[in-house]
Amino acid sequence: MTRTDIESELVDILVEMFELEPSEVTLDARLYEDLDIDSIDAVDLIVRLKTFTEANVDPERAKGVRTVRDVVDLLDDLLHNSHGAGTGELA
Repeated sequence: MTRTDIESELVDILVEMFELEPSEVTLDARLYEDLDIDSIDAVDLIVRLKTFTEANVDPERAKGVRTVRDVVDLLDDLLHNSHGAGTGELA
């Protein structure tokens, strides 16, 4: 899966889960400030992304995610650099 594929899938997920307009979900959009995703929403998003990647996301790393680009970077790393086919955990 390419970064473009990841970004497209993430946009679809964010639009579906949080009733956003696709035009709002840019790489530089800040999750909390621009997209109004609160901490409870973020937990729901992590659960959904776990299903998408079939891997665990390290909670400490997830805390550093601020923008859509950060989420794409996290997913790209998880999908392409974890040990095993989508079953790794980022540390």
